[in-house]
Amino acid sequence: GGFVLRDRPAREAEEADRLAPAAFRSADSRGRARPEQPDRLRTAFQLDRDRVMHSKAFRRLKHKTQVFVNPEGDHYVTRLTHTIQVTQIARALAAALSLNEDLAEGIGLGHDVGHSPFGHTGEEALSPYFPTTGGWHHAAQSVRIYEVLEDLNLSWEVRDGIRAHSWKIDPPPTTQEAHCVRYADRIAYLTHDALDALRAGILTDDEFPRAMTARFGAPGSSWIGGMIDAVIEGALETGEVRMRDEVLADMNELRDFMFERVYLSPIQRRPQAAAIDIIRRLMDHHLVRPEDIPASYRDNDADRVVQAADYIAGMTDRFALLTHERLFGDDGMGGLTI
Repeated sequence: GGFVLRDRPAREAEEADRLAPAAFRSADSRGRARPEQPDRLRTAFQLDRDRVMHSKAFRRLKHKTQVFVNPEGDHYVTRLTHTIQVTQIARALAAALSLNEDLAEGIGLGHDVGHSPFGHTGEEALSPYFPTTGGWHHAAQSVRIYEVLEDLNLSWEVRDGIRAHSWKIDPPPTTQEAHCVRYADRIAYLTHDALDALRAGILTDDEFPRAMTARFGAPGSSWIGGMIDAVIEGALETGEVRMRDEVLADMNELRDFMFERVYLSPIQRRPQAAAIDIIRRLMDHHLVRPEDIPASYRDNDADRVVQAADYIAGMTDRFALLTHERLFGDDGMGGLTI
């Protein structure tokens, strides 16, 4: 009746014919930790994308901080909206370069599910509890969630991309699609954090680095579009996903500026310090009282510190504040409100 079934073999054949030589094809995946029957309709990476999108960890991102802790206003970026933006940019890059869009999307959707409440502040709060492993990092926790706490049996390539989506992680990811997510993450957070800083009154339009505004104008869609173009052009010139050198230099200058003026600014340190204290009180309580960790979110094979960190890191901002208030009252919340 006018339809043609497009099942998994047909989709894999399309990948084989259509994608660039540098693309990673789902039929070539290293597979999953537990072998399973392939889906009738979806490729391996399409299945992974859908599993991530329907996971509980993904849903919790809507109530987790991106940069501004407990902001007043409906238009500030949350960890969920950031994740959606990263995924859109990564997919745009993959589409333009004839890479595997489904692989890029699966990595993008899952890359930040390991973030603790209150954004990157949580890494600072939790790291002292892990002195022998170099601290606590949200990327490793994202992988741990999907391998242990909410085991989705994802393909190796999606897990590898999530593991190394952060530029500080070594070794880097193995697929060009994962490198798309690396750039997409930085493009998204620099642009939308800049807009949030304007919204919060921390910065004004004329304070951003001149190289960036001279090249792309004021913060907004022109920044995103310009940096996407710079990655596409750099990839076509070099044969690997990378940004044109001159634009990368401007982006790195912007990143340094944002750390100095926004992420580590005095106006941010007060709520960040309060968030660190809250997370550490919750950690210390659950180290002494591990029976307060729900059985549904406890890895009994892990040591007590890991069990507590799993639980605390999985909390949304709101649930962390509610739990703190229930255990300790309002004292020590540093002005953070539910």
